[in-house]
Amino acid sequence: MIIRPIKTRVFQEGDDFFVFITDYFKKIPEKSVIVVTSKIVALAEKRTAVAENIGTKEKLIRAESELAIPTKYVWLTIKDGMVMASAGIDESNANGKLILLPKDSFKTARFLRNKLRQKYGVRHLGVLITDSRTIPLRAGVTGVALGYAGFRGVKDYRGMPDIFGRKFKFSRTDVADSLAAAAVFVMGEGNEQQPLAIIEKTPIEFCDKIHRGELHIDIQEDMYRPLFSKLPKS
Repeated sequence: MIIRPIKTRVFQEGDDFFVFITDYFKKIPEKSVIVVTSKIVALAEKRTAVAENIGTKEKLIRAESELAIPTKYVWLTIKDGMVMASAGIDESNANGKLILLPKDSFKTARFLRNKLRQKYGVRHLGVLITDSRTIPLRAGVTGVALGYAGFRGVKDYRGMPDIFGRKFKFSRTDVADSLAAAAVFVMGEGNEQQPLAIIEKTPIEFCDKIHRGELHIDIQEDMYRPLFSKLPKS
């Protein structure tokens, strides 16, 4: 698998992200995945806010979350079926503003894939919109998929034999987040100014339609449910 980050100009709020992206790709090879950081999408959608004080930011976090619990460092929240800090609201590289998450990253990924396929004349193409997340009990952040299009987000091993012939009962690979983690690592988290990347020669299954809920696990069925003692019962 080859991942190539793309250094770009600074994306301004309200810019057209399709025009921005196509400025940096003369061609796109078949069976590639175009990676776009969620901040580009959010800025294009003008999903920003100004936090006048702590109270204003708190109200915004609550409004953006399905569940919000204050902790020592951040608000622990659930948004779009994912656990994250402060509803994904970010102050880094925001020029004094708060950047929210995109409205619908799956919808945007599908739209962008259709436009890119048409412009570059490719059939098999993936689009991946990424963000960064912390992992409980681990230092640092890793990339995560907010939305994607054009490839299967999960590889299912259930029912297949392992190297000794024993059939897998539970094993599935989170393809979308794995690609996001690898891409975000080379794109960087600081002032690298690399909000785009292209992934080539990746062993994924390309497809025209995806099931956007394939990665989702109901909170009542999640194996980590006992850790979330403060979550209300449904």
